[in-house]
Amino acid sequence: MRLLNEGTEVSRPTLAREVAGGLYEVLPTVDYDPADEEWELPPGARVRIEKRKAKDGDYFIAVNP
Repeated sequence: MRLLNEGTEVSRPTLAREVAGGLYEVLPTVDYDPADEEWELPPGARVRIEKRKAKDGDYFIAVNP
């Protein structure tokens, strides 16, 4: 999950569960603290998942539906 207001581009790995028709619900990490990190899409948000390519392999990113 992309973190906002960090001063540099940074993301936090997290999990999601499929809810229906390609929509997923973002799940919080064990140490999620909204006072410490501002997630682009917070836990509970419904998202779609897109596969992206990077030098060290593929990864998935959450996007607004």
